[in-house]
Amino acid sequence: MVAAFILLAGCSDYSWFGGNAKPPLPGERISVLMHEQELKPDPNLEAEKILLPPPSPTADWPQAGGYPNHAMHHLQVGGQLRQVWSVNAGNGANSEELLIASPIIAEGRVYVMDVDSRVSTFDANSGALLWRVGLTPDTEDDGHIGGGLGYAGKMIFAATGFAQVIALNAETGAQVWRQKVSAPLHVAPTIRGGRVFVVTIDNKLIALDMRDGSILWTHEGLAEVANVLGGASPAVDNGIVVTAYSSGELVALKVDDGRVLWTESLSATRRRTGESSTLSHIRGRPIIDRDRVYALSHGGLMASFDLKSGQRIWDKDLGGLESPWIAGDFLFVITKESELAALSRENGKIYWVLKLPKYSNPDDREGVINWTGPLLTSDRLIVAGSHGIAMSISPYTGQILGTEKMPAGVSVSPAVANQTVYFLSDSAELIAYR
Repeated sequence: MVAAFILLAGCSDYSWFGGNAKPPLPGERISVLMHEQELKPDPNLEAEKILLPPPSPTADWPQAGGYPNHAMHHLQVGGQLRQVWSVNAGNGANSEELLIASPIIAEGRVYVMDVDSRVSTFDANSGALLWRVGLTPDTEDDGHIGGGLGYAGKMIFAATGFAQVIALNAETGAQVWRQKVSAPLHVAPTIRGGRVFVVTIDNKLIALDMRDGSILWTHEGLAEVANVLGGASPAVDNGIVVTAYSSGELVALKVDDGRVLWTESLSATRRRTGESSTLSHIRGRPIIDRDRVYALSHGGLMASFDLKSGQRIWDKDLGGLESPWIAGDFLFVITKESELAALSRENGKIYWVLKLPKYSNPDDREGVINWTGPLLTSDRLIVAGSHGIAMSISPYTGQILGTEKMPAGVSVSPAVANQTVYFLSDSAELIAYR
């Protein structure tokens, strides 16, 4: 110990002990940690203005991401959002089980699935509980992490962690059918054209007949040992289903028979030993909009493709776990570095970047905040964090417009219907703002 103190005393810089340190060397400081690279706006776009289509109302939010193509554009809500009701929607997240299923809204009702795979239905205007049904089979224990819910044809479809897809009567909660699949499901279903599309944790896309649950066809992607909890619901439009796997694969198939049209990869171009960014998992839902596909992976790549041919139109060194949002000619996305960015849908160039808070305790760099969203509602982007704060942000400039304290952290994207925004907190509290 004495020798160590002598060695330290001989150092010219002893600022750890309160002495005067030498001035730092001149020059630009560049982080040696590659994952701390900052996203920057394109300087050529400084004079460009973001112009969005006017907000329009939507009566329903029937599936994860809204509609089957996940392109919701600019939604209308009230000018001054206020909490109108809050209810308990079941059991919330804990140290072993996380809440990953977003709420859905259809025909004046809100449907929620908790960590014990119980589906609860509430009146969208008042929050009154209408019915609650447990989905766990008698042979299984409670606490399976489920994928989520979808609505179509007066039925609720639940993708569950015990490897079953279950159809319920939306009015009563009575079971219509139950279909066993090959592996657990941690992704919400997508329903369109009489088919229910689900993705298993071992990267298999399964198309089921929504009338009776019979399996119509399957597609198997590449196996991936490590991935992030949750996944991307397939996007469906123009007779094509685009599915994203934890391997970083993006695959387009014909809805009718599962024939593969094209396959692309969003795997990381630069692997970093020991970093979670080496995971190529695509957890954000892909978007189909105006014959283009938009997707990003956790591995650090976002890209746009032609829907029919799969030709890559542009790509960007940008990674994230949340679903992008498209409105008019612009994309809004949260990166894995807690940045909210506005991009051009035509070429991927960046208009502005807002650095969101990254730690609940920034001084000690502790308490990493996970952000979910964004949603575009009446000229404001809405994001919510795992530290229990929601923010509204200008889509035109990236300026923070306001904040709202939630009853607990929020890890699943909010939903919008009938000019109301619905949040589901990690404590399974469902809150309506109108």
